Amino acid sequence: MAPAQSSFDAVPMAPTDPLFGLMAAYKADTHAKKVDLGVGAYRDDNAKPWVLPVVKKADAIMRDDPSLDHEYLPIAGLQSFTQAAARLILGRDSPAIADQRVSSVQTISGTGAVHLGAAFISKFYPRQQNQPVFLSNPTWANHQQIFSNVHLPTTTYPYYYPPTRGLDFDGFTEALRTAPEGSIVLLHACAHNPTGVDPTREQWVEIAKIMKANNLFPFFDCAYQGFASGDLDNDAWAVRHFVEQGFELCVAQSFSKNLGLYGERAGVFHFVSGSMERQKRIASQLAIIQRSEISNPPAYGARIADLAMNRPELFEEWKVNLRTMAGRIITCREQLVAKLRERGTPGDWSHIMKQIGMFSFTGLTEEQVKKLREEWHIYMTKNGRISMAGLNSHNIDYVATAIDKVVRETTKPN
Repeated sequence: MAPAQSSFDAVPMAPTDPLFGLMAAYKADTHAKKVDLGVGAYRDDNAKPWVLPVVKKADAIMRDDPSLDHEYLPIAGLQSFTQAAARLILGRDSPAIADQRVSSVQTISGTGAVHLGAAFISKFYPRQQNQPVFLSNPTWANHQQIFSNVHLPTTTYPYYYPPTRGLDFDGFTEALRTAPEGSIVLLHACAHNPTGVDPTREQWVEIAKIMKANNLFPFFDCAYQGFASGDLDNDAWAVRHFVEQGFELCVAQSFSKNLGLYGERAGVFHFVSGSMERQKRIASQLAIIQRSEISNPPAYGARIADLAMNRPELFEEWKVNLRTMAGRIITCREQLVAKLRERGTPGDWSHIMKQIGMFSFTGLTEEQVKKLREEWHIYMTKNGRISMAGLNSHNIDYVATAIDKVVRETTKPN
């Protein structure tokens, strides 16, 4: 019997998400020496997920608290958590907090925070017809999809410069100078994904000057505070500078990476407005959007993060845990470069040490990435981005040898 026709027969099959497709291919691979350099999650030296000691302690405190229940959180989330998150990203002495100009809403991690901000902007931000949101080239793959899903067109500004494997600062700033007045610009607060290339503080100052002169609206995405350099305050410097310069702005904040709460989806969206009265109206509309989409955010991850930020002894331990993760990543960078240099691998690999955070844009070509996967069972995204956390003392020699062989095989003689 033939199936009945449906109004949904025209729905096309969507392509597989490239990253999740890569993860599935890695899991299906039975090779003994396979290496996963694609997943954006911290791994210890044995390639295992690491539950932070501060998270274990917070979890134990929660289990022993007879007052906790499973009732709904408020629409805007756990207030002690969102307030602590605002202090974490904006600074305890932030003028925006002191003047009560910050609207903070708990979200489904950083992805949910970007979406909530995009939905609010789509509904309320006055833009010229078809005026795009500016995204860095390249950026996190999900950015474009999130904004397009709320009917906001996007375009790109130059960011990564392949010849130096660093920041295209001239191209970046020229794009800001020529962007239509009032444009929204998505900025990575630290540990740029996927390149690992960040502006210096001096460059951030210049970026802020240009954006202020052109009346551009900053939308910060902060997924790696404390994970990038090991210092929470250092990694929040750009956001705080923009606030000090008087910008109205928003921040999407995630606790997936820096607390290892990947599956708990703990995040916060902050809107820094120009006045307390405006903040109240913005907060009311964010609550309406939240109510229509998820009603109430999940409690468990928020309570873990709440304890980690608000209990002084746990906060100090969290900072130690962050230095452990960031330090291991930095060590992996140094060791990989050293091993490539030992082998005399063609090219200059110093950019790997100059980049920061979980990811490195290695400069490997799509052809080389394919050979690494097919011949060496080393998995990374096709643009040559690797997760440094996937390297460890057990596989780094194997990876360095594989890169060396593949680069030599694919490098054309002069």
